[in-house]
Amino acid sequence: MLSINDWPLPYEEHLAARPSAAIDLVVIHCTELPDMPMAREFGERIHYAGSQTGNSGHYYIDRSGTTFRFVADARVANHTRGYNARSIGIELVNLGRYPHWGDSRHQAFIEPYTPAQIDALRALLARLRSEHANLRWIAGHEDLDRRLEPASDDPSILLPRRRDPGPLFPWPQVLAGSGLERLGESAK
Repeated sequence: MLSINDWPLPYEEHLAARPSAAIDLVVIHCTELPDMPMAREFGERIHYAGSQTGNSGHYYIDRSGTTFRFVADARVANHTRGYNARSIGIELVNLGRYPHWGDSRHQAFIEPYTPAQIDALRALLARLRSEHANLRWIAGHEDLDRRLEPASDDPSILLPRRRDPGPLFPWPQVLAGSGLERLGESAK
């Protein structure tokens, strides 16, 4: 049974409210940070002065499988440009490309996701499916944000802005029995 630790962000009440019926998509991210404390610190940062909110997923799953809820499902978290109103963001603690996100020489993901993280993710997806009747789709952040940006080491090289959850994410294992479908072009 999945245990969820509620740890609401200080600005959660400033995020827009939404009905459960609006949620039809889960977006999988990786933090691209070393640990949960740093992920929390990043989530607490205010990026939008007008609303006094920042960038964060709804759920964070640590390497041990410990799961935290930073933002209630009934709120719109800022995690994937253009998809926030309809989606729940799930962040998995993982180094990703840390700390060289924009360096063309450091784009490989080398840290595998832990079995405990994947088990917790699968349990969370099952729970979300039971709580949100319209939840049908799942996507990686990299599937939805296709923007390119100049590499920090060589601006003539354009790199994907987002690569998470990355090439080491076990899509077949996560999708098996989830009742969710990968979001295709027709559903975007």
